Amino acid sequence: MKRIVGKLYVQVLIAVILGALVGELFPDTATSLKPLGDAFIKLIKMLLAPVIFLTVVSGIARMESMKELGRVGFRALLYFEVVSTLALVLGLIVVDVFTPGAGMNIDAASLDTSSLATYTSAAKHSSFMEFVMNIIPDTIVDAFAKGNVLQILLFSILLGVALAQVGPRGKVFVDALDSLMQGMFRIVNMVMRLAPIGAFGAIAFTIGKYGFGSLFSLGKLMACVYLTCALFVIFVLGPICRYSGFSLWKFLRFIKEELFTVLGTSSSESVLPQMISKMERAGVSKPVAGMIIPSGLTFNPDGQAIYYTIAAIFIAQATNTPLTLTDQLIVLAVLMFTSKGSAGVTGSGFIILAATLASLGTIPVAGMVLLLGVDRFMSEARAITNTIGNGVGTLAIAKWVGALDTEKMNRAFNGEPEPEISQAAAPVTLAKHGAISGTARA
Repeated sequence: MKRIVGKLYVQVLIAVILGALVGELFPDTATSLKPLGDAFIKLIKMLLAPVIFLTVVSGIARMESMKELGRVGFRALLYFEVVSTLALVLGLIVVDVFTPGAGMNIDAASLDTSSLATYTSAAKHSSFMEFVMNIIPDTIVDAFAKGNVLQILLFSILLGVALAQVGPRGKVFVDALDSLMQGMFRIVNMVMRLAPIGAFGAIAFTIGKYGFGSLFSLGKLMACVYLTCALFVIFVLGPICRYSGFSLWKFLRFIKEELFTVLGTSSSESVLPQMISKMERAGVSKPVAGMIIPSGLTFNPDGQAIYYTIAAIFIAQATNTPLTLTDQLIVLAVLMFTSKGSAGVTGSGFIILAATLASLGTIPVAGMVLLLGVDRFMSEARAITNTIGNGVGTLAIAKWVGALDTEKMNRAFNGEPEPEISQAAAPVTLAKHGAISGTARA
């Protein structure tokens, strides 16, 4: 029994259950526990910038072929766009079949939209060029100070390429970065021991503030979101796993600690450093894991995509807003672009949805008030789906570009110990047929 309770994911699960009980029985006390969850998320976010920077720079600097880098990036973007679009389409199909908003007959003009002010004020519609320009930081320090994942990723790739071109002269610096990275991951391991406390505080606050009662009033909407997320994982990510040569079930078991942490914190960012480490343990080369996991937060938000389509069409159904098939396809097309770039933004789901509805002009933005009470309860499904989708995508892309050590992956998924490796890290080559030439330390 002691051995079971000693496992981190079991501790997180117990904390989630206790948090829900405290939230229901002592709501006033529970709402004051919010800082516990916020503190844990802040600790993780504190580590995101250095972990991404060190992983990407040291990984790319040891690559032998820079041509492979562009190939990885192009295929990753192609994969992200296809899979996130499938998530949008699946959400549209489910919401049309089950029509969770039908019969509510809400008059949008009578809704009190004062509670939406925080979200709608942040929902400034940006053009594609503004999004691209925002990837380039004003200064390097600014990117790290703001914790902008894409800006940090851009600078890290450029520095990694530069160090690779410098050759042996940059080896001392790369070795120092590699040693620093090992230290950063030790800090991540220390912070993760606090995950049960963070999960307890986050769940207690949510239940204490919103209560279980709000779940029943919009239960059909929640059921649609959770059902769609489950269908997406099984029938979209499942075949991708099989095609890439691994079992979805074994993969889920491999990242169970991260999934329980996400369940408690409702944030896929809370496990980003661990996911990078886990992907390396599963045989993904260091530069690919360092690039795909952070960029997937922005370009591959599968859970968010599902939520956006279901929420948008639900509001139309609830407010009796007529939508033709063409209108729904337009919603889908707009969401293909607006759903990107929301990672790391507080309340990003509401902000992006508000921007989308405002730009369309057909679905009343005021209808978003209907989602406020249960949005927090749906965020778990979104975050877990994002995490699973990001992990599967990393392995699939690594397999596609020949940066996946399948023997190492099978050992990791089967729980077998890793063989001893040399302390000297050799250059990493992305081979054409699935193997990694050289050694990249996890």
